[in-house]
Amino acid sequence: MKEFNLNNLIRDNIKNIKPYSSARDEYKDMSLDMVFMDANENPFQTDVNRYPDPQQTKVKERLAEVKGVSTSQILLGNGSDEVLDLLFRAFCEPKDDNVIILPPTYGMYSVLADLNAIDIISVELDTNFEPKVSEILSAQNSNSKILFLCSPNNPTANSFNRNKVVELINGFNGIVVIDEAYIDFSNQESWLIGLNEFPNLIVTQTLSKAYGLAGIRLGICYASEFIISILNKIKPPYNINQLTQDKALIRLNSLNEVSQQISSILKEREVLGSKICNISFIETTYPSDANFILAKVDNANLRYNQLIKKGIVVRNRTTQPLCGNCLRFTVGTKGENEKLIMALKELN
Repeated sequence: MKEFNLNNLIRDNIKNIKPYSSARDEYKDMSLDMVFMDANENPFQTDVNRYPDPQQTKVKERLAEVKGVSTSQILLGNGSDEVLDLLFRAFCEPKDDNVIILPPTYGMYSVLADLNAIDIISVELDTNFEPKVSEILSAQNSNSKILFLCSPNNPTANSFNRNKVVELINGFNGIVVIDEAYIDFSNQESWLIGLNEFPNLIVTQTLSKAYGLAGIRLGICYASEFIISILNKIKPPYNINQLTQDKALIRLNSLNEVSQQISSILKEREVLGSKICNISFIETTYPSDANFILAKVDNANLRYNQLIKKGIVVRNRTTQPLCGNCLRFTVGTKGENEKLIMALKELN
């Protein structure tokens, strides 16, 4: 195992912070027939008149079973964006520290860096959308605290070469966050297998994509017990509401249905990719490990607006590095994909 002193990366004020202790933290067993008069709640039953479990115990227990990790290695956030924001707060000193991102990539890394007054070092991917390992490691300095790797990457849809990722984890002097929002659509193994090997590794996932729960906003952080304990100190006390916890648990207990939907999306991804590559103005379709396809067209702005007029909304990525004149097509249902293909064929 790589030796790493995580304590040196944590902001001093976070090390010393005394976390807020909620009423439900102090008394956790809601199953007993007790009279609860500790949290200033409305006593009349509405199914949600009580505060939710601040540690989301049942959801974490189920996730631990599904993912093969310990509950102490899991933190849940109000979407992955809250998880990422907590990482900035825990490890990055405003106006002093920096993070490294690899454009084109998920845009919220930059937004959250700006929000937290953290400098950004950008090292573009190479023309194959792979990390430039030597350039990334050379770009880091003593104030580089987090390296963000999105794999499978958004918007390029590819998974990064595993050997390159290992080099980056071993060579980076801060935290390496691997964003696996799309991992369920990839044939690559999740980096969760590396949590016990690499102490500076954090893996984020979500229930928004493969699990079909974008509307409940539940992001997941997997890391060492030490890192999770730090994040638990600074997360809001009731950041995951009861309705979200209930819905997540139902879905996590319906894995056969989730698996069937993933299989359908993968099948439709193959069909969609084979069809759109024959469209005259589509110059290139890139390999996909996600639930979307990136395609280079003759004029992205024109084609985007034409599709809007036909009632189809896609994502125009032409302003992103290495993505000039590229559109991103989410894989829909069979019927939705057929409508897209028909609309593309009708464009002049």
